[in-house]
Amino acid sequence: MQPVTSTSFSVTIRQAGEVSLLDVTGRLTTFESGALRDCISRLLKQGHKKIVLGLSGLQYLDSSGIGELARTYVSVVKRGGEMKVVGLSSKIEEILKITKLYQVLPEFPDEQTALQSFPESRDKTHS
Repeated sequence: MQPVTSTSFSVTIRQAGEVSLLDVTGRLTTFESGALRDCISRLLKQGHKKIVLGLSGLQYLDSSGIGELARTYVSVVKRGGEMKVVGLSSKIEEILKITKLYQVLPEFPDEQTALQSFPESRDKTHS
């Protein structure tokens, strides 16, 4: 998939088996929140329901960005998916704690731990 970019924001998508890894960099504000929404929406339409947001490159998050993270999480869960976050800077982590979004978004210390937290798909033909 092509990275979604604006002048101050980008999302790069990688796959690790069934899990979509999204590396988010830059500023998530009113102007960029639509790009993240579109990216997640495309993944869900393609049947990708296991999502890890890598936020180590996220430099700034305003109220619109916070709202978009919450909406994105809800849309993934409503489709039967799971969304987890990794790489929170202390500044972004503090914002998520203040807004109580920290209690909703499952956060993991690193990508590998987040990947291991997804339940493995069971192939019924090999049970």
